[in-house]
Formats: sequence, structure tokens, C-alpha cells
Amino acid sequence: MPDTYDLIVLGSGPGGYVAAIRAAQLGMKTAIVERELLGGICLNWGCIPTKALLRSAEILHYMQHAKDYGLKADGISADLDAVVKRSRGVSKQLNQGVTHLMKKNKIAVHMGEGRLTGKGTLSVTDKDGKKTDLSARNIIVATGARARDLPGTPADGKRIWTYRHAMVPPEMPTKLLVIGSGAIGIEFASFYNDMGAEVTVVEMMDRIVPVEDADVSAFLEKSLKKQGMTILTGAGVSDVKPGGSGVTAKIKDKAGKEETKEFSHVIVAIGIVPNTADIGLKEMGVQMDDRGFLKTDAMCRTNVEGLWAIGDITAPPWLAHKASHEGVIAVEAIAGNHPHAMDPLNIPGCTYCHPQVASVGLTEAKAKEAGYELKVGTFPFIGNGKAIALGEAEGFIKTVFDAKTGELLGAHMVGAEVTELIQGYTVGKTLETTEAELMETVFPHPTLSEMMHESVLAAYGKALHI
Repeated sequence: MPDTYDLIVLGSGPGGYVAAIRAAQLGMKTAIVERELLGGICLNWGCIPTKALLRSAEILHYMQHAKDYGLKADGISADLDAVVKRSRGVSKQLNQGVTHLMKKNKIAVHMGEGRLTGKGTLSVTDKDGKKTDLSARNIIVATGARARDLPGTPADGKRIWTYRHAMVPPEMPTKLLVIGSGAIGIEFASFYNDMGAEVTVVEMMDRIVPVEDADVSAFLEKSLKKQGMTILTGAGVSDVKPGGSGVTAKIKDKAGKEETKEFSHVIVAIGIVPNTADIGLKEMGVQMDDRGFLKTDAMCRTNVEGLWAIGDITAPPWLAHKASHEGVIAVEAIAGNHPHAMDPLNIPGCTYCHPQVASVGLTEAKAKEAGYELKVGTFPFIGNGKAIALGEAEGFIKTVFDAKTGELLGAHMVGAEVTELIQGYTVGKTLETTEAELMETVFPHPTLSEMMHESVLAAYGKALHI
């Protein structure tokens, strides 16, 4: 007889383990199935360890610019092995934290490969080949995604890397090619540039971080070039060939000129592939889009009764915090608590390069395409006292409003610590605020957050410090 539960969660990433915890809190007998490490890719091989790497690079940057702060620091250098070791230690600590949360909430953990075998049933095969059958009225699939390989040239972990290889490099790149300029590509480009590599970024779209506001993309590109990066937009890469001492690649620029260049290593950051194969979804008739991502309704239900899906195997944006929120929505719906559907326009996005990028809602271009009449305000870091005191006067904050109603449609930032600031606008959007409430809000001084206030004022011609 199978082990019986109220809910089984397949996958323990930020969507899966949060769903399991909420289910346990609501009194459900809950099991979670994980084939590798509790916490999934985000905690072990994604969001968290990359931020640890970037923090080390940030500290190195500040030490190299100590004289800008009236300090002396001689003989500064980086120990890549030690930087990586610290990053892995951070992930291990948090993995142990998730393990503790599973025990605390009395969630049964089944380690192994999970496969749906029918409606409400699932089998788990552990590393020794032993199979365990589980059953539940409801199952949440949260198996996440993996890096997309270059067609015909899969990553080998030696010269051609995915994000996972780039987190535990066998050696320090000297001349690095990064293919793709989304958040993952730009973060690793920023890290290795700060660590001393010669970095080239190739992006097929006409600008880097193409999902961001065009003004943010332009500012970031200028800043990264100033830091020494080579950035090629509207460009393509072909014939990537690894060798014993490096990699060659053909790069075609936006003018159509093609040139073969040599690099020590390549990071491929061209998107993700959902982990939906060989887990029984096809046999159950679960509906997917043409890219293999599962189709769900607003409550995260698939077309198969009792089967739910959250996180990177569903529609974008593919973000950890979106997955976690979906996990809670799905569990609350299973419990009959009628949760609110998630509005994709209220999901913030963050890129932890140097300078940082953060945004929520519509870009100025998307708002215009949607037919809005706009009021747009921009305020520069150079106009903020705290930014100047920090030695971080590079960047700006931009807000986009509906001119007719005053609704905050979007906010876009580039500069120091903007990934911490964006949540203020996210709360505002969730509360359906207008410019009036934001203008009347008292912001503390001296803080970077004052720029958020000034950006709103600027949209209505009332900015005080520019």
C-alpha cells in the first residue's frame, strides 16, 4: 500500500518547500519529494550562492577603491577558491535551514526521483534503486527548470559553462565570453569582471537586460563599458568550439560583420528549459505550451484534477519569489480559502550586477503600447545626499504614472541597493496607490529612499532637489 498524504509536493525549491510549509501550517499531512538537495536550484545553485559571489566581488571593488574613501589598502588581491568556498558555505547553511523547517513542520521528506504514476499517485526511486509509492488527493509539481544549452554545443563544465559551472569554476577565466544578457548573464559578467577577467557580453536583442526599461538598459550598458566590459548588442554567436586551452566562437555584429574570436571560457545564459520530461506529465495528459511549460489557471491548477503546478515549469516571470507566492496560492486554494490571484505586474525583478537593477510593473514603452497617457518622473542618484556620502552617485529612479488616474504603472531603477528599494513601489502597486499617497508619504533623511519620493514628484513637475 502507498504512503498516503493530503498533499505531495514534487520539488523542494523556493516554490515547493514554501508550499509544503504552508500546507503543514494548515493541518495537511504533507510530503515533499526531492532528487538532489532541499532548497532546490535557487538556494543551492542559483539565487543565494550567486549573491554570495557578488558580495565578495563588491567588497573587492571597494577595497580596490579605498582611496576614494580616504583609506589605504595595499596589495589587494582575490582568492577565487576561497570566494567559491564561502559561497558554497552560505548555500550549505541555508540547505540545513530548510531541512530544519521540514522537521519543525513534520513534513515527510522523500529523497529520490519522483514520477507521477496516475491520478493522485507518485513513485519515488532513491539512489539505491528502491521504490516508494505515495498517494495524495492533491499533488503540486514544482520541479523547476535547467539552463538551455547552445544548439549542437552542450556545456562541458571545462570551457563551456552554464550558471552552475560558473559558480564552482575549475579555474579563473582570463578572457570570458558571456552569451545572453538577462539577469543571469549580466550577474556573472559583473562578477568575473570585478574579479579581473576580460569580459565580452553578446546579446541578440538590440539592448542588454531587454526586459527592463530602455533607459535602464542604456544606462547599465554605458556603466558596464566604463568598467571595461565589451558589450555587443544585436549580435549573434555561432560555431562555438572548445579546445584544450580555450574556446573559439564566430561573432556576427549588428552590421553583419562576422569574426572568429578566442576566449578562455564561455558562459551560456540564453534561457531555461522546464524540468517536465520523464515525470509522467505527458502520460497524464497535462497541457503544456509550445515550449513545454505547463498551463495553469490563476490558482495554479493544471487541466488534470488534483494536479497543480508552480514556479519555473509554468509561465514567466521565472523568479524564485514568484514561485514561493504561487506555492502559497495553490495551497490556500486546495484548503478552500479562496486566495487572491497573483498579478504579474506586481512581481518585482532584480539583477544584482554593479550597478544593481530593479523594476516592477510596466516599462514606459509598454505603458504607451497599452494606450496610457503618461506622466514620467526621473531622479538621479547625484541629487541624493546619502548616495553621494556613500560614494555611489551613479544611477537613477524612474516612475511611470497614468496621467488620467494617477495610478502607479511601473517603477524602474539602476544604482546602489535598488534591489532593496524596489519593494516600496511593489507595496504601492499592490495597494493600488496613486501619486497623491506617494507624494504625501514622509521618507526618512538621509536615505536612498528619498529618491523614490523625488521621482514621483518629478513626474508631476514638483521635484525639489533637481
